[in-house]
Amino acid sequence: MRTALTELTGVRHPVVQTGMGWVAGPRLVSAAANAGALGILASATMTPAGLRRAVREVKGRTDAPFGVNLRADAGDARERVRIIVDEGVRVASFALAPSRELVAELKDAGVVVIPSVGARRHAEKVAAWGADAVIVQGGEGGGHTGDVATTVLLPQVVDAVDIPVVAAGGFHDGRGLVAALAYGAAGIAMGTRFLLTSDSTVPDAVKARYLAASVRDVTVTTAVDGLPHRMLRSDLVETLERAGRTRALLHALRRAAGFRRISGQSWREMARDGLALRHGRDLSWSQVLLAANTPMLLRAAMVEGRTDLGVMASGQVAGVIEDLPSCAELVGRVMAEAEGALRGLGLGTTG
Repeated sequence: MRTALTELTGVRHPVVQTGMGWVAGPRLVSAAANAGALGILASATMTPAGLRRAVREVKGRTDAPFGVNLRADAGDARERVRIIVDEGVRVASFALAPSRELVAELKDAGVVVIPSVGARRHAEKVAAWGADAVIVQGGEGGGHTGDVATTVLLPQVVDAVDIPVVAAGGFHDGRGLVAALAYGAAGIAMGTRFLLTSDSTVPDAVKARYLAASVRDVTVTTAVDGLPHRMLRSDLVETLERAGRTRALLHALRRAAGFRRISGQSWREMARDGLALRHGRDLSWSQVLLAANTPMLLRAAMVEGRTDLGVMASGQVAGVIEDLPSCAELVGRVMAEAEGALRGLGLGTTG
């Protein structure tokens, strides 16, 4: 199935595995790439040296194209861009809109730039700056999210920009791919569905929590870092929602100290990252610290398996996922379902 996304990135199928912190490491990314999807390596939880090692590990596992996800507001973003260029990575994606200068630097080096956006105006801005495509996430998506459903946001963006649009938020099967194509998208991006594969390094106990979740068990809360964050409801979420400011601040300081040890960041750098998320929002200092060290809350679940102490970011689709296929099985199934749906509509396979 050829679309503007497959032509742009060189992948076989119009499917993207999103860059999830602590989840989208070399094993998952290479498995997704070998399955014909665009695997995206999550770099925000890595040091620059760790990113370079991870990129080389992916390259050692696959010859297929893949990408790296960056935090556009990170103090070392330019250093990470240089690593992407030096290592010959095909695609750079961004969780937040990159600067015009970063886009230009990447494009000058022949890297495909695909920012993620949650609003039409953001898509228009990055398109004007030269982005090659955009991933548009509707409110159904996991992690930091908006409140506009994919079915409303996606056609808005498709109509507003002249670059390929990838649909994210609520996708997990081939029917969703066909629906996205009908809206004018060039493919779909999936996070939770790839997290719940046998190639994902997320601990089995955590995967079991996702598989047991109903749609009602996936909630949106601002208690973690002051921003709307879609995740599985847990004791930690309920504790943070009930906690007073003093208790929340102590919890934030404890987690921040742990993230500082792992990331190598200074307290000043962590405060800067937290304040970057604070602009324009009325956040308490505990929320600023939690914003800076949310990666530690994610790590507790996604690496350590602590479902009681960690954050489990999740799209709403967790409530309808029931198995753990390999990436190859998942992508093959999605494409077979899409082709079947197209035949059922009398359209045949595109390409």
